[in-house]
Amino acid sequence: MSDMISGSGTCLCDAVRITAKTISTSVGACHCNICRKWGGGPFLSVDCGTEVLFEGEQNISVFSSSEWAERGFCTQCGTHLFYRLKETNQHIMPVGLFSNGDQAFTFDHQVFIEERPAFYCFANKTNDMTGAELFAKYLPIPE
Repeated sequence: MSDMISGSGTCLCDAVRITAKTISTSVGACHCNICRKWGGGPFLSVDCGTEVLFEGEQNISVFSSSEWAERGFCTQCGTHLFYRLKETNQHIMPVGLFSNGDQAFTFDHQVFIEERPAFYCFANKTNDMTGAELFAKYLPIPE
């Protein structure tokens, strides 16, 4: 289990301010096609749970990117703000949004590793999961 911290941050233009009560110090990279298309590369993120407060919500636009999740961004500057699970309201957020400092976080896992393109590879030793393994662990299909 990863350590938890609290933190705050902003989008690039400060139109949206974020306060997260619990931020996992465990940083992950998602290599799925949608995340790479969304940000131009892997999505480096932290799990912020459900207790996330936004100031400047009028500047947030939400896009339903799948049956189970939606993505939010600032309408003023385009900063990616969250990947949110619809059923649980769990926020997976870009680690770069938070002003906690690099020492608070550890890059330790990667998902959709089978979709990672051959032109990059992280040197860190991480726990790697395929998309199928991820879905089996977190979104089990009901019997």
